[in-house]
Amino acid sequence: MEVGLAFGKVLRRRRVEAGFTQEQLAHEAELQRNYVSLMERGINQPTITTLIKLATPLGCTAAEIVDEVERLVADHR
Repeated sequence: MEVGLAFGKVLRRRRVEAGFTQEQLAHEAELQRNYVSLMERGINQPTITTLIKLATPLGCTAAEIVDEVERLVADHR
């Protein structure tokens, strides 16, 4: 699985588990809703700054998100 798609799956799952809509997460992370949507669809990938902004309201660290993405990519090789 491509990294961008894996990141999108992880982001969407964590967002839903946290009880956020895309709009709510975007607001909390000071991003645009359409940018969150593009990341969830694997079209755009975040900078480290954006990753940290996303992780904070999701109640995790950027490292935890990256670890999960790496596992997902490895599992689909």
